[in-house]
Amino acid sequence: MMQLGQQEGGSSSVPLPQHRQAFLLATQTHRKPPDKFIEYGTAGFRTRGSDLDHVIFRMGMLAVLRSKAKMATIGVMITASHNPEDDNGVKLVDPNGEMLENTWEVHATTLANSSDDQLVEALNAVIRLLGIDVLQPANVIYARDTRPSSHPLSEALKAGIEALGGSYVDYGILTTPQLHYLVRCTNSAGAYGKATEAGYYEKLATAFVHLNSSVDGCTAYRPQLWLDGANGVGALKMKEMLQHLQGLLSVNIFNDGSSGKLNHLCGADFVKVQQCIPLGAPKDSGLRCASFDGDGDRLVYFYSDQNGCFHLLDGDKIATLMANYIGDLVRQAEVLSLKIGVVQTAYANGASTDYINNAAKVPVACVPTGVKHLHHRAQEFDIGVYFEANGHGTVSSTGFLLLLCYFPL
Repeated sequence: MMQLGQQEGGSSSVPLPQHRQAFLLATQTHRKPPDKFIEYGTAGFRTRGSDLDHVIFRMGMLAVLRSKAKMATIGVMITASHNPEDDNGVKLVDPNGEMLENTWEVHATTLANSSDDQLVEALNAVIRLLGIDVLQPANVIYARDTRPSSHPLSEALKAGIEALGGSYVDYGILTTPQLHYLVRCTNSAGAYGKATEAGYYEKLATAFVHLNSSVDGCTAYRPQLWLDGANGVGALKMKEMLQHLQGLLSVNIFNDGSSGKLNHLCGADFVKVQQCIPLGAPKDSGLRCASFDGDGDRLVYFYSDQNGCFHLLDGDKIATLMANYIGDLVRQAEVLSLKIGVVQTAYANGASTDYINNAAKVPVACVPTGVKHLHHRAQEFDIGVYFEANGHGTVSSTGFLLLLCYFPL
């Protein structure tokens, strides 16, 4: 077996002598069970938490190689999102705070499924194929959700990072969006925001306070929300966010993790799939309610009417509201050169597509299913809106800076 970093000509540079013993010890500790195949997809790796130790250990090593290749900090999030509590997963975050470049998904899959005695060769193959400078420093930041398996799996991740001599920062328990934010801030040297959890709250809260102050004439608006936290990390972090909102929003959090299992009879996926209110939700009519998922990166709204009928405002409707609002701003500002658009998949509600096109007067693009397809297409617009029906989405923008010249915060 070749040593890690050894080329066919015989030169060797990694692991460096001071790291070689750590590499050997770690690979012996985090061994791969036989006949366990797993594939890296849009959501990263996801399966039973008890089957992931060797996978996450190896993703620690891959994150080091990715960091060396990009000469930037890479993020790793340990979570299984809306899956049951006994599941877990892992996904890498690229320097700009976005998902791992899809060409690296095959490297992740190959590395995770290589036998223990093929591991060094698999790592060397990535190094050779991409011409990675193994002497380049590497930095990885990582976080986890609240699942019982997440902490021990984070230890396996740390061992993988240390095995290849990478440096790291463990941010403990965070939502997935918070980890993405921290990666972006770290690599922008603070230009995007402060690379701290407090910086995340401050940035969003400042925007909310400014938006709230700019709204006039909404006499029917009541700043109250009932939030289903899915018994996950989103509930914990929302409590911290509220401290920054200057009392402008009252949020009553239930399924906050103090009792009950993660995502069990609650959470955004449960509400969307079952088309009913989650466990613990108030049954009064007309209350504005929302649900997170287990890692806090999905959001759906719902309410019950006077007849007790359930009504869901899913990602399609959220995208419609955003498109309507942004479209109005663009027309008011008369900056018609801005390209705005909504990106949907074939599974989107046809009525929402028709409304966005014909009533909101915003173009709609259709792409294959998967967040990576939605996100890449949205980036082709100056302001691109996308939301999956399950509540997973965002607004991708390079054009808001121009809009702010007309509607300054």
